Amino acid sequence: MMESYLDNSATTRVDDEVVELIKKLMTEDYGNPASLHRKGFDAERYIREARDTFARLLKCKESELFFTSGGTESDNLALTGAYMANRRRGNHIITTKIEHPAVSKTAEYLEKEGARVDLLDVDDKGHIDLSQLESLLCDDTVIVSVMHVNNEIGAIEPIEEIGDLIHKKQPECLFHVDDIQGFGKLKPDLKKSHIDMLSASAHKIHGPKGVGLFYKSERTKLTPMIYGGGHQNGLRSGTENVPGVAGFALATEKMYADMDESFRRAEVLRGTFMEGISDIEDIRINGGDMPYIISLSVKDVRAEVLLHALEDEGVFVSAGSACSSNKPAVSATLKAIGVEPWQLESTVRISLSHHTTEEEIMYAAEMLHKTIPQLRRFTRR
Repeated sequence: MMESYLDNSATTRVDDEVVELIKKLMTEDYGNPASLHRKGFDAERYIREARDTFARLLKCKESELFFTSGGTESDNLALTGAYMANRRRGNHIITTKIEHPAVSKTAEYLEKEGARVDLLDVDDKGHIDLSQLESLLCDDTVIVSVMHVNNEIGAIEPIEEIGDLIHKKQPECLFHVDDIQGFGKLKPDLKKSHIDMLSASAHKIHGPKGVGLFYKSERTKLTPMIYGGGHQNGLRSGTENVPGVAGFALATEKMYADMDESFRRAEVLRGTFMEGISDIEDIRINGGDMPYIISLSVKDVRAEVLLHALEDEGVFVSAGSACSSNKPAVSATLKAIGVEPWQLESTVRISLSHHTTEEEIMYAAEMLHKTIPQLRRFTRR
């Protein structure tokens, strides 16, 4: 049986070169970067080189970059750290109705701590309304947090226009971008977009799990969330995950080197897949900006049932977002874009990667042709 892994928005296979580098750092250059001997200096050099790589690719200063345990911690640090450090100036937070729980649940927590939270509406494609954002911005607004690419339907938000609007109307307000799904696939311009904070995660781009990146502009004041030995200028204490950080940097370098070609390849694969399922009746595609993410609603078939039917055929997809729980729940994103009620329980996410092949895509389309009619026989009686 062929295997077709199409759940890359949940996680990706680690690149072979990255695996070799991580293995070397775990078995040879395994020192603590804070140690004052050669093993420690060697480990510190990997951290320094990784920071230099990210600074070069993102066109920012090395001092503006911090390493975390992943995207969730980076998002939490952005919102909680910024709110706690700036709440004397104001208590207003603006985010959207389609954010990942790492942002939305943090905003709910801060609301209990005294924050006033407004959620931006989105249209049927998942895009925010800039005029609504402008109307909500006020002197008390301390943070605006908007994801670059939605993790369920692939909507790409107008980050540059959002940053420009915030900068012109409320220049003291901080702009945070959750770039977990866009990082390594799209190039955010930190300065042009007036981005103050940005979150990224290694395991979405063929790096290891358990390591994230956090960008913080020099003007941004944050209260630390983790206290200890004062690592990373006191903002994020804890011994650095040297294998993870170095592996993340190498994975990012490789993604940037092939970014434009990879994006075009994903567009072709998406087109091939869409053509392959075009004659299946009663299906709908949600969103559609990001070629790496395909949100597919199948009428009269529950998402979890279809997921497992495809799994039996060697095709791996997810029911909505796999990041929040291993138990599918009603999607806030699908509700926000106004899908029909049946779609809330009948939507799967198919997500591509840098390594996805045409053969995998065609096999997945073939298995959808096979499984959907079989499953509908039980629901359409």
